Amino acid sequence: MYERVCLVHYHEIGLKGRNRANFEHRLLSNMEAALCDYPVRSCERISGHLLVDLEDSSAVDEVADLLLQMPGVARVSRAWRTARDPQEYCHAAELALMDNGPFETFKVNARRSNTDYEIDSMQLNQLVGAHLCEFAPDKKVKMKHPDVEVHVDVVQGSVYVYSRSDRGVGGLPVGTAGKVVSLISGGIDSPVATWRIMKRGAVVVGVHFSGRPQTSDASEYVVDDLAHALEPAGGIGRIYSVDFGDYQRAIASSCPPQLRIILYRRLMFRVAERIARIEKAKALVTGESLGQVASQTLDNINTVNSVVSLPVLRPLIGSDKVEIVETAERIGTFEISSRPAEDCCTLFMPRSPETHAHIGQCEEAEKDFPIDQWVDEIIENLEWKDYPCPTYHAPGKFRK
Repeated sequence: MYERVCLVHYHEIGLKGRNRANFEHRLLSNMEAALCDYPVRSCERISGHLLVDLEDSSAVDEVADLLLQMPGVARVSRAWRTARDPQEYCHAAELALMDNGPFETFKVNARRSNTDYEIDSMQLNQLVGAHLCEFAPDKKVKMKHPDVEVHVDVVQGSVYVYSRSDRGVGGLPVGTAGKVVSLISGGIDSPVATWRIMKRGAVVVGVHFSGRPQTSDASEYVVDDLAHALEPAGGIGRIYSVDFGDYQRAIASSCPPQLRIILYRRLMFRVAERIARIEKAKALVTGESLGQVASQTLDNINTVNSVVSLPVLRPLIGSDKVEIVETAERIGTFEISSRPAEDCCTLFMPRSPETHAHIGQCEEAEKDFPIDQWVDEIIENLEWKDYPCPTYHAPGKFRK
């Protein structure tokens, strides 16, 4: 009888002042791109919300579930849209009341976005509340923590009625914070770090260091599956693959064993920074958590950072493993990351890695390695795969 729509709510975007419209437009564009294969009539801005108008109301749950995974979306409400006719929106309130299954208590939360509608918010609450009391006389009104809260929002020329409003990931729309290069392994941490940086509005270019030819390419398939799992967020534009095994072997054969991991990572950072220059990215991203493993002490982090000039962002630096795993489970990457797949991280590992490496110590160990030549070779032989991301712009000309 009434149109079913998705109302998209945002929080942080609403604090952007004069730039708010730019953030709204970016989120709207991201939504349109993500929903291009769904029965959606239009996506548009209305007062304080974004509205997804559906051609087929049966798709409301599928569309809402996708929107909930998009950075910038704070909540999604599955609403009925009616005219400003009390009979219509009171009947829609009945539907909303029953939309969450069995309940014992309820309340009405009504508001109007402007004063051109003659019934004010308090009168709306009384009108709809009285109607629902007659409709469900065996249920009780409860003002604090009811089982069901029916919202009646008068916005511009329509009324939106809903009770089911699910929490999204929040943050900022992808494409509002520039481009970064993220070092993505097949493990648990780096996909979570990548997701968190997407949630802050960044477009991500991934780089995966494979153990090939010293290992199989299994980790590359894991990373591809991780990218597909993160696709609903819409922030990964491309992932580069680096055959890193032979370079690790060369380092391991000629450097002090305790420095191997640090020297591996210094070479990785040099390569990632070169890719960032090609991609015009503004920062590197890693999944490091302070003190979690030997390479992630402050001394070692500083020693690795010293080979690059770009900022290195570490979204997980203060998180423990339990928090990281919980996030991985929530975003759908944990099971993928848990698959057995040998990558460069497991190659030529020392028994007792250095936990407090010094820059001079590593520079001395590297002096006989053709570092610049290695970086050039790696860049020359890069492979990559692109993913759906409406705000990703590939380099116009790929060059060293």
